[in-house]
Amino acid sequence: MTLRVLLLGGAAILPLAAATPAFAAETAPATDAAAPADQTTSVGTGQSDNDTIVVTARRRAETAQDVPLAISVVGGDHIDATGAFNVGRLQQLTPTLQFTSSNPRNTSVNIRGLGAPLGLTNDGIEQGVGIYVDDVYMARVASSTFDFLDVKQIEVLRGPQGTLYGKNTTAGAINITSRQPSFDTEGRVELSGGNYGFFQGKAAVNTPLSDTVAVRLAGSYTRRNGTIYNVTSKLDVNAQDNLGLRGQILWKPSNGVEFTLAGDFSRQNPACCTQLYVRVGATQRPLNRQYEALAAAQNYAVPSTNPFDRVTDVDSPLRAKNKIGGVSLRAKIDTGIGTITSVTAWRFWDWDPSNDRDFTGLPITSKSNNPSQQNQYSQELRLSGETGKLGYTLGAFGFYQKITTQGIQQQGAAASRWLIAPSNALSRDPSVLNGLTANNDISFKNTSAAIFGKFTYKLTDTFSIQPGFRVNYDKKEGNYNSVVTDGAGNLVVFEFDSAGRTLNSARERAQLAVLAPQSFKANFSDWNFSGDVTAAWDVTRDIHLYATYAKSFKTGGINLNGVPADAVTGVPLLDLATIKPESVNHYEVGIKTQWFDRKVTFNLSAFRTDIGNYQAQVSNFAVGLIRGYLANADKARSLGVEFDASFRPSERFNVYGNGAYTDAKFVKFTNAPCPPELSGGTAQPLDANGVPTGPTAAPGTPGISPAQCDISGSRLPGVSKWAFSYGAEGNVPVTLLGKEGQVYLGFDGSYRSSWSSNASPSAYTNVDGYALSNFRLGFRTDSGIDVFGWVRNAFDVNYFDQLAVAPGSTGLIVGNVGDPRTFGGTVKLTF
Repeated sequence: MTLRVLLLGGAAILPLAAATPAFAAETAPATDAAAPADQTTSVGTGQSDNDTIVVTARRRAETAQDVPLAISVVGGDHIDATGAFNVGRLQQLTPTLQFTSSNPRNTSVNIRGLGAPLGLTNDGIEQGVGIYVDDVYMARVASSTFDFLDVKQIEVLRGPQGTLYGKNTTAGAINITSRQPSFDTEGRVELSGGNYGFFQGKAAVNTPLSDTVAVRLAGSYTRRNGTIYNVTSKLDVNAQDNLGLRGQILWKPSNGVEFTLAGDFSRQNPACCTQLYVRVGATQRPLNRQYEALAAAQNYAVPSTNPFDRVTDVDSPLRAKNKIGGVSLRAKIDTGIGTITSVTAWRFWDWDPSNDRDFTGLPITSKSNNPSQQNQYSQELRLSGETGKLGYTLGAFGFYQKITTQGIQQQGAAASRWLIAPSNALSRDPSVLNGLTANNDISFKNTSAAIFGKFTYKLTDTFSIQPGFRVNYDKKEGNYNSVVTDGAGNLVVFEFDSAGRTLNSARERAQLAVLAPQSFKANFSDWNFSGDVTAAWDVTRDIHLYATYAKSFKTGGINLNGVPADAVTGVPLLDLATIKPESVNHYEVGIKTQWFDRKVTFNLSAFRTDIGNYQAQVSNFAVGLIRGYLANADKARSLGVEFDASFRPSERFNVYGNGAYTDAKFVKFTNAPCPPELSGGTAQPLDANGVPTGPTAAPGTPGISPAQCDISGSRLPGVSKWAFSYGAEGNVPVTLLGKEGQVYLGFDGSYRSSWSSNASPSAYTNVDGYALSNFRLGFRTDSGIDVFGWVRNAFDVNYFDQLAVAPGSTGLIVGNVGDPRTFGGTVKLTF
């Protein structure tokens, strides 16, 4: 069956419901069987209306219309045309994808509001959205901040994917397929330049070395000046500086046998990252311990209280040095019972940061860095084939990961005045906290093994049942050790006499209230069985229905940012050191239709996902060692409706629109962290918007800061109720400078409604909705030349990527501002 697709900017965007799968032997990404997908990547180049998009989301080559799950497909050329060169920008093209990042390590990627807790990264847990590049699982979400490199297409799958993918993922998967080596000589070069000193260069070359060996090399480099000016360092910050390299060798000794050896290396080294002053919100603390009084006491004022002035005065150096890479070997052998695929991979990740975590020009926290190193090894083995009415994929997966982190937090000369109560004379002695340092040694080992399978049985020519299963084992081992020293290098520890009375001096108690030593070991292991079943019905050739139920899980984990401790003794509360697995029940129905000789496509899906023991981020807003840890909420759920529509009346014009309504909330979470409004007050329930529903003390009234709040019924952080992407492109044939081609005008837009940017809903951290608009105007030829100008965020909309509560419970709210209007031009050559 062929499929006419929406083509925009030289590529396809196909968020699809699904129909009955075509039985096809498993095909590696972008091999000959997947070649039709590349035919869709240039509008007006003579392609027929019957071009087909091929996807490998289910580990076999299928047309996108035949996949029985909700999937968005974005072609590589459309990524180039829209400037969506990493996952963060990809979310503007896929409404159900949510991406938040304060720096590469502290990044969250969610689908339908599910996947990872919003906030600081915790090494001891796993992500719910799997990121795969050419079948290799990327365990660190930091990989999503790198530039896409020589990408053929990206498939965004929604819903649990444990029965088809090596690593279990409960919220979805991002399946990135790069262009593979082939036995044709070809090359690609792309150069872009724009304001803010933007430069981006991409190149790829493919050549056969013999009848059986071919090589493909690719590289990219992106540079852009920072969009924020630091008045202290006199530097532009929040810049871009990315380098990526990849090499692949294909050996095809005979028909039905091939081996692909691939290696890649990517590096980021920008002056990044900081968040800006956004506002101050009243807390329940005494007024002399809130931000405005504390700043006045040190004669401090931020350079601007308008974050969109884009200025900062942070006084710690900023660095976000990030390296990632690895080697993989993929083998594919066709046999009489199907195609055997083996994927063996090793990957590394090195993170070397420098941050200013007080977000001010005062030396309160002079260092707050967590350099980290990861090595991971994975082996996946799959068999895919068919016999009669039965199609099958069976697989086994093994994974080992080791992470080491060397954290440091150091207080500065302004810390005593800022962090110790003004009524305490020690607050006026800078030496009390100046140089107080916590050195954290963290290690983590993660072992996982699974067998999984997916079957398709055709009861009739138009109706099939597709069950799947997964048996999974996880084992995690974590060690956390934090040593605290004062400015003179002396150890700071808790001391007691035989009666349990403290022996610590007032000075030491003040230091321990800010940074406390802690040491513990924790282990987690678990077996889990999960599965799914899908029913798919071809009502007619162009109308398809499907329904899916999945029982899935997200493995448990270990808190490796430290855990809360007894306030008097400092003994860690080890019952909080491990996190229970999430239990997931997922339901989905969908319809996919095409009309008017397949010129119109309209797809609709509805879903509900119920999660027990939802893994949530807990923040205590303290400046001290524990900035956040994980806990299990009793119940959460996400439900919604998604639609995808496209209209292509001719090769001269096309238009598309995709949208999602997502209602994601905590059903029951009675032991949640309290929002900053209640810091220093008494515990009470909150409504869905984070507003207290009971009486509370007036701001500034002394009280006891509640350890927990009931936020049952409130929405999950990071997800908008409404999200849309839409666009159109028209072209006219012309001959320019002796070259036949088309002049084209394209538009891509996106809208996202308001969303919560805090673990517990807070009126101070609610991000307003916004719409972004991008335009491009260019000329492309049939011979592979494409020249266009572009403007992104054309109307210079001011918006936030994320808001956060600054440490210290002072009421300071900081934020990551979105990119301003940018413009430039691109030249692409394909030969």
